[in-house]
Amino acid sequence: MGCAQGKCCLPRDGEGGRGAGGGVPGGRGGAALGRAAVPGADLVLEYATLTVDGLYPDSPGRESQDAYLVGTRFAGNPDLHLFAVFDGHGASGTACAGFARDALPRLLLAADDDGGRGLAADPEAAFREAMVGVNTEMHAAAAVDDSMSGTTAVAALVAGGALHVANVGDSRAVAGVWREGRVAAEELSWDQTPFRADERARVKACGARVMSVEQVEGVRDPDAEGWLADEGDPPRVWARDGLYPGTAFTRSLGDLAAEGVGVIAEPEVKSVEISPSHLFFVVASDGVFEFLSSQEVVDMVAMHPDPRDACSAIAAESYKLWLEHENRTDDITIIIVHIRDAQNSGPAGSDKANCSSTGAPIALHKVQSGSPAFVSSEASHLNGVAATELPPSSFGSPMERRLSCVAPSPTHPLLEGGKASEASRPAQVDSAVCRPVEAWDSRELEGPLQLQRPLSY
Repeated sequence: MGCAQGKCCLPRDGEGGRGAGGGVPGGRGGAALGRAAVPGADLVLEYATLTVDGLYPDSPGRESQDAYLVGTRFAGNPDLHLFAVFDGHGASGTACAGFARDALPRLLLAADDDGGRGLAADPEAAFREAMVGVNTEMHAAAAVDDSMSGTTAVAALVAGGALHVANVGDSRAVAGVWREGRVAAEELSWDQTPFRADERARVKACGARVMSVEQVEGVRDPDAEGWLADEGDPPRVWARDGLYPGTAFTRSLGDLAAEGVGVIAEPEVKSVEISPSHLFFVVASDGVFEFLSSQEVVDMVAMHPDPRDACSAIAAESYKLWLEHENRTDDITIIIVHIRDAQNSGPAGSDKANCSSTGAPIALHKVQSGSPAFVSSEASHLNGVAATELPPSSFGSPMERRLSCVAPSPTHPLLEGGKASEASRPAQVDSAVCRPVEAWDSRELEGPLQLQRPLSY
């Protein structure tokens, strides 16, 4: 969900940027492939990543506001692997997502002083401390204006034979699990929006009003709560005395103005034991899940033995559905991780599901043995030009009805002074996302930290 005036409330002057070179050499549709061993659980993770720029006809050259990271051998521990997606929103959404992508792994390491063992022992506490810390640092960062901008964050940590997922906002993680003769979706996160009665009650207790844009404008009864997820504008969070922040989510990183009405950065964390029935998991922005259910996404992954093919198929279907409902598409970011038995060339449970390896050679990132590796969202990227070649629809509508935030009132105090008033903000957005990724393990490791990137992008 973007902003009611488009996810980038301000138009951007695009010069191609990180998407100018198209997809990754050797990839499928721009998707990149990697592999990481989990020796403590005798597993191998085979993962693919793909980002597709949104199509915004009113803002040509607009920069993607999605970001992601893949950190294998996290904290130098061969059994820890981190996968995360960030979906920015607001005028500085790109900077907010990039800031969170860079800060989260560093703060997770700061919360753990035992080579990742402490992180694996209490992931809920570590994720809570790290995500709240990202939020605090973002507020203080001179290069990021998060007064009316922010980002979601959903992170999945494989820790030996366990999977821990922390979520802030409405990006999502879901697993594909073999149950009763089929691959079923197992939710690993819960969207935090005013549709949820518990989240709605929480923000109301903080002084928020919860209404759709139609209710705010007097078109609908302001006291009615019969919102439907697939009809009209969604319920939003509003201050009691103003037309801000108008967020369609109840938790986020950033969004300083929304904190006063209960939009918080504390994650919800779910932990599951990886069983032979767990075939794969998906971490993706709501550009995927806006019109596709978790089960539909899982079904598409199960159809493709190579996760790169699944990434491309899901992105194409998501793009098509966006254009069938609206005159634009959201940014789309997908990470698909197959969980394979280290002693079996196919995925765990492949004797039960028709998703075994095809045996075809696949191009893998080469990583120095024993070294941690980091893939940022700049490493594999399908640009907006390529994305527009996907089949268009004649059913587009100019109605932007599922957007994360609405433009704030111009009289809001945060727009009159402080962070939002500094003229240098727009010029600093690109540097916040495109600067080189710093090493996120401050301790001495065996071998250098390697940044996985294609030769060109």
